[in-house]
Amino acid sequence: MAELPTIGGSIAEPPRPELEAVDAPPRRSVLGGLIRWELLLLAIVVALIWIGAAVSPVFLSPNNFGNLVAAVMEVAIMSLPMALVVIIGEIDLSVESMAGLSAALLGFLFDAGIPLPVAIAACIGVGVLGGLFNGLLVTRAGLPSLVVTLGTLALYRGMALIILGPRGISGFPTEFTAFGFGRIPGTPIPWPFLVYVGLAVALGFLLHATRIGRKLFAIGKNVGAAKYSGIDVQRIKLSLFVLSSTVAAIAGVLLAARFASARADLAQGMTLTVVTIVLLGGVNIFGGRGTILGVALAALALALLGNVLRLTNVSAEIQSISVGALLIVSVLVPNLARWVGSLFERARRGPPARAGPG
Repeated sequence: MAELPTIGGSIAEPPRPELEAVDAPPRRSVLGGLIRWELLLLAIVVALIWIGAAVSPVFLSPNNFGNLVAAVMEVAIMSLPMALVVIIGEIDLSVESMAGLSAALLGFLFDAGIPLPVAIAACIGVGVLGGLFNGLLVTRAGLPSLVVTLGTLALYRGMALIILGPRGISGFPTEFTAFGFGRIPGTPIPWPFLVYVGLAVALGFLLHATRIGRKLFAIGKNVGAAKYSGIDVQRIKLSLFVLSSTVAAIAGVLLAARFASARADLAQGMTLTVVTIVLLGGVNIFGGRGTILGVALAALALALLGNVLRLTNVSAEIQSISVGALLIVSVLVPNLARWVGSLFERARRGPPARAGPG
């Protein structure tokens, strides 16, 4: 009789097709669809650059490019872990309030005479605790992440207002504020861009080149099958909520550095932009699909669009409408494309064969 394989000294179960499907990388057809979506985003980026250069002579100037990048850095940074949260079929709406709470705490501690490095570490610690609170309510209490993070969206903002009130704290060291709005020597690129690139590369590698990334896609596609295959779904979800909240806290510190002031209302309204970037980047709102490259291209496209609208003196209200419209389009177009693709696939296969007469 053939010897059964063992794992850790015990007899392993024979391989099951459903488990292999969960652990397998995405099929080529899905990957091809994602690549096509990213090519579309790239075309949009090129078109926006062409339009910007046509409508304003300062659009292609290094100074304008630096301002364009700086304006989107915090939301772009928060969109990276948000993409992973959405890929597993969850969402974190509290990121803007966590960023505001982090900034408020930073100002309060600095005003109280706490050394700035210690204050920054405390802000990051608050981000970890906030993520744990969100994650435990979702994974242990079994509450929907939409409801939980909508609640903490108000909770964390209220805590920020209690800590700092309506006042703003300034007078931060020059080295700190220079990191927020200064430029890398010899370039128009702001220093926070290095944080963004480092995080994008790390999360891109995690998502697309490791077993953990395959587990994230598996959870998003079928959480029941993922649990059945031995994936610790609860632990992964908890870790991603902690990551999202921690990065939001770091974004709050960067905002305080860029504005050279810490206020409780910093980052207000950024959640909408963060979610728009993620969905415009091709991440499926229902989970199981998305790339970091698509999210990065979406952030660039949104930054270019906002810059073009500002250079053409479009009102803030119209800019807000454009972001909302993009959010709807980013959800509608991929689902419409998949529906059309399924129609073509059924037409190619033809009608199902009927059973012959018995």
